[in-house]
Amino acid sequence: IMNASGLIQIGLILLCTTTIFSLHCNHLPLQQRKVIENSLQLLDKMGKRFPQQCLREKPSFRFPKQVLKPRQKETVKAAIEEIFQHIFYIFSKNLTLAAWDGTALEQFQNGLYQQIEQLEACVIKKHTHYFPSKEVNRLKLKKYFHKIDCFLKDKQHNMCSWEISRAEMRRCLQLIDKVIRKL
Repeated sequence: IMNASGLIQIGLILLCTTTIFSLHCNHLPLQQRKVIENSLQLLDKMGKRFPQQCLREKPSFRFPKQVLKPRQKETVKAAIEEIFQHIFYIFSKNLTLAAWDGTALEQFQNGLYQQIEQLEACVIKKHTHYFPSKEVNRLKLKKYFHKIDCFLKDKQHNMCSWEISRAEMRRCLQLIDKVIRKL
């Protein structure tokens, strides 16, 4: 049987971790800006300049910008988390023909993964409200990233398809950065 002082200690520990955790979530936009800035630098470092021979192959993926414009901050955070997960997924497979700097790629993947975990923790914590727009956004993002994935498969993950995808992910991160600055 636990005595009163034991219960008080557990209560204090829970209170402290909740406070620390909420402080961590409050600093998330600033943290995300740093991660995105770092990710953009790593994307540049991974490969060289965009190859001229790939210019004529450039498809239009059309990023669904409206997913980053909802009224609720939580919906925006959920969309950003979803985007990071998709980018992580795309940059985690069939990279043999990409010919990128392996260290920069690994650092890029690690940064995304850490950001996904932090966002998940903060977004899940506030999943008390259900917004239909979250589900609509998820579907729009899934469709967008599916186009990129299909493009890579159709081109058999060749160098140009990876360079085009890298340029598209750069654009994605820049859009997220603009949104985060407004949050």
